[in-house]
Amino acid sequence: MLLRAIINSIESVAPRSAQEEWDNSGMQVGDTGRDIQSVLLTTDVTQDVVSEAILCSCQLIVSHHPLLFHGLKQVCGQTPQAKVVEMAVKHDIAIYSAHTSLDSVIGGINTRLADKLGIVEQRILIPGSQHTGIPTGLGIIGKLSQPMAYDAFLAHVRETLQCTYMRYTRPKKEMVETVALCGGSGAEFIPEAIAQGADAYLTADCKYHEFQDAEGQIGLVDIDHWISERHAREIFRDIIEPLGVQCIISKQDKTPIQLWQEQKN
Repeated sequence: MLLRAIINSIESVAPRSAQEEWDNSGMQVGDTGRDIQSVLLTTDVTQDVVSEAILCSCQLIVSHHPLLFHGLKQVCGQTPQAKVVEMAVKHDIAIYSAHTSLDSVIGGINTRLADKLGIVEQRILIPGSQHTGIPTGLGIIGKLSQPMAYDAFLAHVRETLQCTYMRYTRPKKEMVETVALCGGSGAEFIPEAIAQGADAYLTADCKYHEFQDAEGQIGLVDIDHWISERHAREIFRDIIEPLGVQCIISKQDKTPIQLWQEQKN
């Protein structure tokens, strides 16, 4: 399968025109005219992930987070990104990323996250513009199929998403029915979630004062960024496997955040 055909399939779901202005979704490394038999799917492109692609004989890495946000002035192994580029080029591995292009569409990151949590009657939290007839925007808001107590909702999130940690505020009311969410760094949308009547808002990377402002207004639930978006790999698999291309979900793809846990004797 030609790489350009794989890209066309990804972009039929997540068009690059839907990405945010600051983003860099699309080809990162490689030639779109090459033949691809095997793809490694990942959230982030790290040296360990590229080493895994080499061991698995993958010709392509498809990631959620772009390897390159800013232009490289040198490719001399002086930064983690430069080292990854060197490894990929040396081993003839192409890299493609779908970041906010996948965040911004129905059926993308936020839809999948909402589906996992059992949220129904979904609509986009922050609507964007139409891209080739596809409605776009960031975040999702909807309702739980059955209202639940806030502590039960927290347990539901932790179990469903297998969270390594959760930080949260107490909500305005102890029963949760309407839930808003945004995978990745979505703290800027807390006021909109409140304005649209959400009882709880799930996202990642919140700061102290954002928790302070949310206290008593909404149940703000902050989880690991990687955990909130790792299901991008499942979406990529659902798109690419029907093309007859082998898909491997990376075992080296993991959050860089480590938690201190004191050993007990």
